[in-house]
Amino acid sequence: MVDVARRAGVSLKTVSRVVNKAPNVQQELVQRVLAAVEELGFRRNSLASALRSGQQTATIGLLIEEIANPFYATIAHVTAEMAAARDTLLITASSEEDPVREEQLLRDLCSRRVDGLLIVPAGYDHVFLREEVERGIPVVFLDRPAGGLVADTVLLDNRGGARSGLEHLLALGHRRIGILLDSIGVYTMRERLGGAQDALAAAEVPYDASLVCDGVRDPVTAAAAVGRMLDSADPPTAFFGLNNRITVGVVQELWRRKSDAALVGFDDFELSHLMPLPLTVIAYDTRELARQAADLLFARIAKESSWPRTVTLPTRLVQRGLA
Repeated sequence: MVDVARRAGVSLKTVSRVVNKAPNVQQELVQRVLAAVEELGFRRNSLASALRSGQQTATIGLLIEEIANPFYATIAHVTAEMAAARDTLLITASSEEDPVREEQLLRDLCSRRVDGLLIVPAGYDHVFLREEVERGIPVVFLDRPAGGLVADTVLLDNRGGARSGLEHLLALGHRRIGILLDSIGVYTMRERLGGAQDALAAAEVPYDASLVCDGVRDPVTAAAAVGRMLDSADPPTAFFGLNNRITVGVVQELWRRKSDAALVGFDDFELSHLMPLPLTVIAYDTRELARQAADLLFARIAKESSWPRTVTLPTRLVQRGLA
């Protein structure tokens, strides 16, 4: 602004009044300032202005796990749409499932004085956010709850969905069901495994540790795990993949081996209807998950002061595959 004032031959105060569209500025001065702004390529720093005045910055932060995963990409897309409709800028960051990186990114977003945060948590302890929340930054967690912090949360019915998926396989007569999961340290994996165990216990199917495989992080490791199980002396007759990427790997291996093992996967996914063998997916509305979380956040930004609440969205079984 100093350069603009010098170029226009006016005071810094006059430049500020023109940029902020104050009334009663002589038109001739307005034109000189605007001409200088155009020549110098000046852009008003709305964030800095808001920080100085204590006003909102019209920005929100979204922390997700991995933007390449269609689930998180959909969340980011819906949130961006809703933010744009409110003339709000969305800043999206990926934790890569690293709690240390998660804390660093959230602290950085808070230092930028975003108006609110949407978080898919990677870690278990979010006490470090308490001071920021007390200062007035609204926080909403989605897909997984916070650790050590009372906050608005939007979840899926992970346990109930997994239970219904296993009940489906049990109703088909399967008793040896291979269960593949990412990490027991992840909230959604624990809930889904718990739902599967509920169904097996209700059917009085004995627990067999050899049928539960964790550390399955992508389609490649999923296919390898399925191969090992199928090569065992008493192989499973069905599989349950606890997320979309695991399910894709299971499909690949079953198809490669021409296996007729049944399959249920948690999460629907793009082109699931074109998979080369029949499968059942546990589906839900990802857009609604994002919409409800963003609605909660914008309500908090608008100073809604009700007690933090948890919203749980339902799941459903859907038949997929070409066969």
